[in-house]
Amino acid sequence: MTDRIDLDGKARKQGLHIGLYGVGLDTYWPQFDGLYERLQSYQDQIRTRIEREGITVFDVGIVDSPEKARIAADLFAASNLDLIFLNISTYALSSTVLPVVQQVKAPVVVLSLQPTKAMDYNYVNKLGDRGRMTGEWLAYCQACSAPEIASVFDRVGVAYHLVAGSLDDAQAWQEIDDWIAAAQIKLVMQNNRVGFLGHYYSGM
Repeated sequence: MTDRIDLDGKARKQGLHIGLYGVGLDTYWPQFDGLYERLQSYQDQIRTRIEREGITVFDVGIVDSPEKARIAADLFAASNLDLIFLNISTYALSSTVLPVVQQVKAPVVVLSLQPTKAMDYNYVNKLGDRGRMTGEWLAYCQACSAPEIASVFDRVGVAYHLVAGSLDDAQAWQEIDDWIAAAQIKLVMQNNRVGFLGHYYSGM
């Protein structure tokens, strides 16, 4: 695939560059067995749905500490991103959310996609263990974190758009596809070359 040379001298592959990162809290993983792996599998589903011809997805996984946030920000900044998808995996601190979008100047779409349309409360209530029940709840803690993330972005002046739903929600995925299409159009237009033959009509 042919490289495109940007004005700053950096080469990049043709096509759209999308950054994807999830957010979580590293102190959860030792407490709730299998939670991290489960959330990562959900992010893998999102990446697979986003990937298509003409798109390069830079997936840094689940950012669960301020240290990882700084690393992710540097990786994204070096990737010439056109669009960022922030996947709310579960509850996360603002210190793991903000550094990435503040350093990378690209449109941000926040994804609040819970695993299914509703939690199976009968299953959860039968677990009989508060720790396992809490872990199940944290796996569905996307919507509960969305207002806090939105508030933080509003306070620091980061523009964003929120897509809410579930992983199997057709309407949510249509909205995500629309954002990808819009980013592709913007990329084409900002690199478009237009030539004119003849003369302009002076009365226009």
